[in-house]
Amino acid sequence: MTKDDKEIVSALRERLADRVGKDRYELWFGASTRLVYRSSTLIVEVASRFIQDWLRSNLRKDLETIVREVCPPGTALEFRVDESLAPNAGNDAAADSIADAAATDLANNSPANDSATSPPATTSNTEADVAKGTQSATPAKIAKPQVTNADAANPPARRRFQSLGTFVVGESNCLAHKSAQLAADRPGSYSPLFLHGTTGVGKTHLLEGIWSAFKKSHRHSTAIYLSAEQFTSYFLEALHGSGLPSFRRKYRDVELLIVDDVQFFAGKRATLVELLHTLDTLLRGGRQLVLAADRSPAALKVLGPELAARLEGGMICRIEPPEYQTRLGIVGHLAVQMNMQVTAEVQAYIAAQFTAHARELAGALKRLQASSLAHGRAISLGMAEEALADLIHHSGRVVRLPDIEKAVCEVFGLEGDCLQSGRKGKAVSHPRMLAMWLARKHTRAPLSEIGHYFGRRAHSTVISAQNKVETWMSKGAAVQLAERNWSLDEAIRRVEENLRAG
Repeated sequence: MTKDDKEIVSALRERLADRVGKDRYELWFGASTRLVYRSSTLIVEVASRFIQDWLRSNLRKDLETIVREVCPPGTALEFRVDESLAPNAGNDAAADSIADAAATDLANNSPANDSATSPPATTSNTEADVAKGTQSATPAKIAKPQVTNADAANPPARRRFQSLGTFVVGESNCLAHKSAQLAADRPGSYSPLFLHGTTGVGKTHLLEGIWSAFKKSHRHSTAIYLSAEQFTSYFLEALHGSGLPSFRRKYRDVELLIVDDVQFFAGKRATLVELLHTLDTLLRGGRQLVLAADRSPAALKVLGPELAARLEGGMICRIEPPEYQTRLGIVGHLAVQMNMQVTAEVQAYIAAQFTAHARELAGALKRLQASSLAHGRAISLGMAEEALADLIHHSGRVVRLPDIEKAVCEVFGLEGDCLQSGRKGKAVSHPRMLAMWLARKHTRAPLSEIGHYFGRRAHSTVISAQNKVETWMSKGAAVQLAERNWSLDEAIRRVEENLRAG
């Protein structure tokens, strides 16, 4: 370049920094971009096609304005890719940094953002990975997520959404179920509604039920149901070229927005900023928001305090693992759905043995169904015990009889040797019966061995203890264990937690 050309470029750079701001100027016109003025043309040379496309889409108007102000009349603007400008060709970390910066730049500088929110400081690998795909001549293809919309996009024909009517209600989930009904019937009254709990406790069932009930009673209102991963994919696609204004119209102009697996947003800085603006817009409009995650808002600190504050301003419902009666109801419901003939005795056995979540129960029924078909045998209690034995004993460390004795004594504050004593009062006999029941559940020890360990008792005593505990379960009555009355489900949960921790 001639001396005059260099002076023009210097003036361009100075004016450009003033116009777009120092930080944006350093990001987009620093080491990875070179300005060349030659033959009445300003050439913007960049390190990658991604940066070229981004500048064309987002800062071209600023460049054209400055060219008119600084350059001679008739100056043209041209963009070129020069890969030698990259700090380290093929460096994934550099590409991640540029891609994430692009996402954050757009989210923070778009005029559609009508509130200021500080994003969490973590970087976004997923966002960067998708953006890096735009460096090739062909734009990266992003899979279209399933969005269910009462006016436009219905659930796929092969998938039938669950309803609130088929949700088995018990003590562990009644508050969440009632809140879901209110969210569907009176949208905006409980907003945001946040459901959380471990896997398999029914969060997705309730979300699908809310969507189905809302669609049925509000036929002319728009509703969207999607996962956090799908929201992120749509947002990145909008950043890539489909346009943020249309994205924002779609998700901010709805009566009901349901987002599942909120924990997926961790580390996705730009997407979190966009989500917060979306939530604020919907909340100001009195719309219904429903979100779900595998942990509580307090445990989602990685998403930043802004999101937690919004969730805590609404209705938060924890869904506990199902208690025995709820598990029994789930088994019965699943058996009907699967068109299986399962006796009440077998249903009670499955509900007693599989205590974690509904998916365990479904897996047990599927195993029974397959075993029945494979061997041509009707489903009986004996057949169920054989078919499910490996599932019952599959997970966790090997549990021994002394482990169960120790856990029961610790939970109920008993002396270490009392379960092996001859004492017959309820303060000891009830915990001993529970220990025998747990021994049948968690060990492969025969009846005679269990009876001998817990006070040299006969195997018939172990059978009697097992039947007694299952009767307590079926009645849902409080049981005296040591010096106080316990809910049996709570007592079993506490002992099993102690076993896992031990």
